[in-house]
Amino acid sequence: MSDERWRMLMTPDRVGVGEPGRITPQRSPFQRDFDRVVFSGSFRRLQDKTQVFPLVKTDYVRTRLTHSIETSSVGRSLGSAAGVFICDNFDLGEVRPSDVGSVVAAACLAHDIGNPPLGHAGEEAIRYWFTNSATAAAFHDRLDPAEFADIARYEGNAQGFRVLSRLEMPDRRGGMQLTCATLGALAKYPGSSRSSYRKFSFFQAERELFSEVAEHCGLLRMTPEQWSRHPLSYLVEAADDITYLIVDFEDGRRLGLIPSVELEETFLTLLDLPSARVELEAIRTPQRRAEFLRARVIGELVRQTVDEFTARHDEILNGKLKEPLLTGIPASATLERIRRRSEESIYNHPHVAEVVAAGFEMVSGMLDIFVPCVDELARERRGGAAASSRSRRLGALLPEHVLAAGPAEGSDGYALLLRVLDFISAMTDGFAVNLYQKLKGISL
Repeated sequence: MSDERWRMLMTPDRVGVGEPGRITPQRSPFQRDFDRVVFSGSFRRLQDKTQVFPLVKTDYVRTRLTHSIETSSVGRSLGSAAGVFICDNFDLGEVRPSDVGSVVAAACLAHDIGNPPLGHAGEEAIRYWFTNSATAAAFHDRLDPAEFADIARYEGNAQGFRVLSRLEMPDRRGGMQLTCATLGALAKYPGSSRSSYRKFSFFQAERELFSEVAEHCGLLRMTPEQWSRHPLSYLVEAADDITYLIVDFEDGRRLGLIPSVELEETFLTLLDLPSARVELEAIRTPQRRAEFLRARVIGELVRQTVDEFTARHDEILNGKLKEPLLTGIPASATLERIRRRSEESIYNHPHVAEVVAAGFEMVSGMLDIFVPCVDELARERRGGAAASSRSRRLGALLPEHVLAAGPAEGSDGYALLLRVLDFISAMTDGFAVNLYQKLKGISL
């Protein structure tokens, strides 16, 4: 039974494609997934989207692009090592350990592709706008309960699935048409906005597409609103957590927020290897010492995480594991100490807080400007009252796909809000700031 489960979980079938997928040794469909993400416009825009420090001036600190690439690298190591265990213990046909690594790497590469400008602060700003803005309140009665929950709990994970399955290559069903294995591994919270998950993986507009992914992967249906997680999603989650915890700490040292001696002692605790101290003594500069330790630490965390995955395999396969893999590894206590220290000195740094506060005004302000504009222009196109001259002028700044209704995505108000949110979520930090300043007359 587990053999069949794993064959389904590693399906090469592509979302939106009617015919079965096929695994070829020359270039696997999962490698193609990775390549499709790399060459997408949405991925490229991550180069100017916030990881931790918004609009930072130094060229060293990571952006969402570098974070996604580094997470993908860690994910490939995790997936390939776990793939050896999976392929040794179960009959997956033509699937090789490297294919498992490719699935995890592709999912990791795409895991932040739906993030709006200013990262998680952008998500919070959209939720705040929908709850508190008079402009948004005018739309509340135009949405059904499920649509309302989508916007009220707006989620970058669901926007990411929308980008991959609809917005990139929008003229064909399934968008980029990634494999269901990759999209399943990407879904950390495989449910709708009305599921019991803390976050969610798809909007109502993409419900049918996500159901297709879940069916092809054989994900276990828990309730009408949610499925159990794809086992490889635990590795995607671990790769993300390892990368941001260790790398953000390293960036904090670079910016003078974490003392070098503290970083070194913390990372050496994770390694607990006398040889690491000996090697470290031969390195002179603080930057090189931090880089050496970071590389060694990530390697050790990959090893511990794969051990945890194999030890808890049956629990994971049956959808019973409720906590992240990293909570069960020997290094978990030290990682938690890094998390708390980072929240104290990095994530709540005054520069971050200042830009995030301004970001709330920026995102809310653009939604207050563009939502009525698109609504007026849509009403005019349907033969209703003429749009104001202001809306006509503002409409000239918007891409045609934001103004024109596409395939039915639910109620007209819901579809309109999604199109405006698509436009704003796709913005880079720099573009968003520049556009908002022009809209407010701050710069011309």
